[in-house]
Amino acid sequence: MYAILDIETTGGKYNEEGITEIAIYKFDGHKVVDQFSSLVNPEKPIQPFVVNLTGINNEMLRHAPKFYEVAKRIIEITDGCIMVAHNALFDNRILTTEFDRLGYQFEKETLCTVELAKKLIPDMPSYSLGKLVRSLGIPLSDRHRAQGDAKATVALFKMLLAKDTSKEIITETLRKDPKRQLEPKLLDIIENTPSETGVYYMHNEAGDIIYIGKSKNLKKRLMQHFTSDNRKSKKIQLEVKSVTFEKTGSELIALLKESEEIKQNKPLFNRGLRRTLFTHQLNSFVDEKGYINLKIEKADARKKAITTFSNYQQARSSLFKITEENQLCQKLTGLYDTKKQCFNYTIKECHGACINKEPIADYNNRVNAFLEKCSYEKQNMLIIDRGREIEERSVVLIENGVYKGYGFYNLNYQINNPEILKSIINPMQNNRDAQHIIQNYLRKNRVLKTVNLSANTVN
Repeated sequence: MYAILDIETTGGKYNEEGITEIAIYKFDGHKVVDQFSSLVNPEKPIQPFVVNLTGINNEMLRHAPKFYEVAKRIIEITDGCIMVAHNALFDNRILTTEFDRLGYQFEKETLCTVELAKKLIPDMPSYSLGKLVRSLGIPLSDRHRAQGDAKATVALFKMLLAKDTSKEIITETLRKDPKRQLEPKLLDIIENTPSETGVYYMHNEAGDIIYIGKSKNLKKRLMQHFTSDNRKSKKIQLEVKSVTFEKTGSELIALLKESEEIKQNKPLFNRGLRRTLFTHQLNSFVDEKGYINLKIEKADARKKAITTFSNYQQARSSLFKITEENQLCQKLTGLYDTKKQCFNYTIKECHGACINKEPIADYNNRVNAFLEKCSYEKQNMLIIDRGREIEERSVVLIENGVYKGYGFYNLNYQINNPEILKSIINPMQNNRDAQHIIQNYLRKNRVLKTVNLSANTVN
């Protein structure tokens, strides 16, 4: 018995996606004997590009059942079935992650119709679902919707079963749960790792560090490393002999530690993170009329950046938000290319700086207020967040706009006393990557609190 399914998600960071729609057809090898489909409220916003792709928007999901409300039905219809999907690793990962959040262990053997098609129908121009079924004459309605894609996958799978005359490929392609195939040494490593936030270090037989990573769930991240089929993960699985870890409690500290320690240790499998973490930066300049302009530019160490971004899309998206929140002019932030008034002025959301109508001082005051809020240049501050244990707190120290390091404390007097504060801080390098990590984290995440210090407190 097979459970042939398709899942649509919100998009977003790896393992943080939410399900927006699911369709499952129970197939006995000849016909569909049961089916289930539903929109799902992911309890998080859908990425704009996904809305454009699927047509599913946040409003459609407002009254849809949440995942825990459909979980029982999913378990029932997939019971005793091999799970079949087009790119089965993705669908299996998404479902497993959702059930993990509910504390339920969802384990299924899987078959991937992408892999089967490549073996049974070689030399096709494309193996994406849409192009493949079109090439094979299989009807597909509602592309990128769960029910349409799952129904097409049923027809594709039925064709593949017919083509597998020897039945050997089906047997060989059958993916058992990777957890059952792990070598005992890797299972032991996972078993001894906590499901907490921190940094982990993979060592080879000689004890050398071959990979450094961070995660909000160390156990789950190691499981991903040890069950992944990609080339890098397979190499790591062969090399790794032991894993050590350090809990940080705070994701910000995990990010900072990971960045610095990769630079110091230069592990074999961390080549990507040895390079800079950002590609673009936000700069400012005063135009000929006296207005302060903001501008996205490619990262340039010779120029002092207001803040930095991982990519151009993030920079542009952030600048739209900055422009809106601070009532700035889209023309003066480089978001609307025009020699006349900007679009926002026509809908009365810009005060007219674009056509010299707003007083320069009024506009520049709002820009300067943003600059002071955004940058920690010349600031003395503590960033307080979760610690490694319930009663503990973590602290990141910024002194005169320079990142000094991080530490952990249990009692408030430890951070109120300058000498004790200095003693608990682990000194770290203040480089552009560290500045990017801190600014980016504060822009996107909440910490427990930030404490502004007088210059005398930290000097």
